[in-house]
Amino acid sequence: MSTVFNFTFVPWFRSVAPYIHKFRNQTFVIGVCGEAIAAGKLPNLAQDLAMIQSMGVKIVLVHGFRPQVNEQLKAKGHAGKYSHGMRITDGVALDCAQEAAGQLRYEIEAAFSQGLPNTPMADSTVRVISGNFITARPVGIVDGVDFQNSGLVRKVDTAGISRVLDSGAMLLVSPFGFSPTGEAFNLAMEEVATSVAMALQADKLIFVTEVPGIRVRPLEPASEDNAIDTELPLAAAEKLLAEIPAANQPTDTAFYLQHCVKACKGGVERSHIIPFAVDGGILLEVYVHDGIGTMVVDEKLESLREATEDDVAGILQLIEPFEKDGTLVKRSRTEIERDIGNYTIIEHDGVIFACAALYPYPEAKTGEMAALTVSPDVQGQGDGERVMKRIEHRAKAAGLESLFVLTTRTKHWFIKRGYAVVEPEWLPEARKRKYNWDRKSLVLVKRFL
Repeated sequence: MSTVFNFTFVPWFRSVAPYIHKFRNQTFVIGVCGEAIAAGKLPNLAQDLAMIQSMGVKIVLVHGFRPQVNEQLKAKGHAGKYSHGMRITDGVALDCAQEAAGQLRYEIEAAFSQGLPNTPMADSTVRVISGNFITARPVGIVDGVDFQNSGLVRKVDTAGISRVLDSGAMLLVSPFGFSPTGEAFNLAMEEVATSVAMALQADKLIFVTEVPGIRVRPLEPASEDNAIDTELPLAAAEKLLAEIPAANQPTDTAFYLQHCVKACKGGVERSHIIPFAVDGGILLEVYVHDGIGTMVVDEKLESLREATEDDVAGILQLIEPFEKDGTLVKRSRTEIERDIGNYTIIEHDGVIFACAALYPYPEAKTGEMAALTVSPDVQGQGDGERVMKRIEHRAKAAGLESLFVLTTRTKHWFIKRGYAVVEPEWLPEARKRKYNWDRKSLVLVKRFL
């Protein structure tokens, strides 16, 4: 049994190492909904966040408290009031929010103080610091509705937060803000987390939520063939927000997505939506290649986009050396011009650094990712993976159930990213007729279901 464990543990641990190196000294803002704490997930969340911090990540933890405030209101016989997707915070609700925040702060600090032997928290020292880092302003009166003590973020004390993080402590932020006159305002956790992430220019904003993520076809019911879209480009996320109903409930598709989009547009490169129902969800999202939730990615820095006719010459120049050494099958200018709509590229200052093409076979519900190429000047920087992800997203959006590649030299790169080797006979009939048996390319497939 121990030998089997070794064979599984060692490769897994080695596969995690690049992420540990990559995220060291980065800043993560984690927004945890109050429902997660009410569901008893706090002890495991604290263990996971303590481990992430021990690997050199700076963490700002923002907690929500919707169910806790509602519970306090119910105990006092006072009904909660909402409008425009926000709580109307009257005097009673403000008292309940303050009580709930105090109790949650106590519970969170206690969770990070664990240190029992034979647990993930053994020998850990996590200092949790909180304070008045948020300046707020009132929501005011909207469409005739007075939101009273409900507020919006006016300013984030980035210098103060940075000092806390640089000291090695974890920062805990409650969804409260204070005006310059000392008034307290009840804020939304999602807005606080987003504002803090943008102010710090955090590397990640992660929402631990009631929802599993954004589905490939979000307007359709969840099903086996309507899986979670693990990576959503910012442009696609903005387009989706324009097509779906506005959010009023946390379970609405737009609720967390709108904050992810806002964060990415405000300088946070990656924003995530992950379910608290999955134990270890943060670890799986951060340290496993495909993750478990949805990641919204701002790709403007890499200029990742679909190709146009103006890109034909650049694509030819990029792939020519790989055609000469036999890595790629030769393609003529005419072929590329004809199929230019199939290509995705990464371009910077007029130079194309990576490309790939999607050739769908809808009758077989599959597609081919062809001509995946990265310039030697930028290899090892993740451009190939970004292009691959965009092609996968295009394939899913087209209703395809799988994606295949033919390769003679990069088998292990694709296997590491979820592709499996199959026999050439697996290919759809139309592609099988064009298969070069002399070249003996390996066929690898990734299934989306």
